Amino acid sequence: MFAALPLTALRTFESAARQLSFKAAAQELAVTPTAVSHQIKSLESWLGVPLFERLPRCVRLTEGGERLFHSLHGAFLDMAQTLDSLRPQRSTGSLTLSTTPAFAALWLIPRLGRFYAAHPGINLRLDTSTALLDLHQDASVDLVLRYGFADYPKLHSQCLLDERFAVYGAPALVASAEQTTPTLITVRWRNSALYDRSWKAWCAAAGEERLLEQATLREYDEEHYALQAAIAGQGLVLASSILVSESLDNGLLLPYRPEVTVPGAGYTALCVPGRERHPPVKAFFDWLSQEVG
Repeated sequence: MFAALPLTALRTFESAARQLSFKAAAQELAVTPTAVSHQIKSLESWLGVPLFERLPRCVRLTEGGERLFHSLHGAFLDMAQTLDSLRPQRSTGSLTLSTTPAFAALWLIPRLGRFYAAHPGINLRLDTSTALLDLHQDASVDLVLRYGFADYPKLHSQCLLDERFAVYGAPALVASAEQTTPTLITVRWRNSALYDRSWKAWCAAAGEERLLEQATLREYDEEHYALQAAIAGQGLVLASSILVSESLDNGLLLPYRPEVTVPGAGYTALCVPGRERHPPVKAFFDWLSQEVG
């Protein structure tokens, strides 16, 4: 039934398609770029359709190449997981997770002790970055935690947390904020679609439009810097209800006018379809579900 399948060529294609590079595939497979090119051409001849567009300095998948890659990548993941499960001495579970520095520092890392206690055999590597990743191309990352409003129809997704923005400050500052004009702390959000979740929106909801004209405004590049400044009593911070949760639980911050909030976005866990069945990934998805209730 499967005797005619060109397995070497398919494996070569998966590597080249995932990395969008014949040279990188050659390095991964320990062969020459010429050998990779030969395998790809033979596969295209066997199929009768082109799989790559050859551009001057790179290659790009055709529509047929995209379809084949998504199917092959999931199949190879399933095979690798099954083979690993059959070994008497199973390989150590490992998991690479990518998320933003702020979410890692303010929500994830304070809770990871419970994950390690429940799954001591899983080695978690945390990659913190604000850059978007193409999980179909970067197989080194198992799953990502992303923030925003977007849908991801080509990925397996699990919605985690929806947030609201509110204002918080150190207890002493919150107690005196209505008698003075406090300094306001904010973040330079890189995503322009999220910038409306800002002091302007909160002040409009609170009926305090003049506050922006009267107060000093201080900006930070990351949410965790802004929260640390607020904890130190340097001003009131507009912050995500998700990212501020640990500081609230520890009494480091209190809400200022807690009845006033503005809507934010949400966090979603994502992986390539099929990878959610990989035991370390499944364990992390299950743990996330428990943590968010």
